[in-house]
Amino acid sequence: MKDPKENNNLIGTPVPLKSLTDYQAGSIVSRMVINKKAGTVTVFAFAKGEGLSEHSAPFDALVIALEGEADIPIGGVPHHVKEGDMLIMPANIPHAVHPVSQFKMMLVMIHE
Repeated sequence: MKDPKENNNLIGTPVPLKSLTDYQAGSIVSRMVINKKAGTVTVFAFAKGEGLSEHSAPFDALVIALEGEADIPIGGVPHHVKEGDMLIMPANIPHAVHPVSQFKMMLVMIHE
């Protein structure tokens, strides 16, 4: 079996999404899976107690919760996501990621 830790081994190979990144104590670990002019796909693993403060992005972004749970406020409106959920964060609207526990997510950002 190919090593899913190497991006060039991901092409044409089924890979469990949760295996694309591992938790690291006191950190947020990210792994860019696709980086193209049209957009990016990044997998994040948030250790317990870690999160992202409020910010905005110039493009719509799709969050796919892979493991755990998180509160994701968008424009001041709270949203709770858990494994298997998806949430679209619209461009230029402030949002944050506040994991309730260890949390893994895939972020798909489409550039216009």
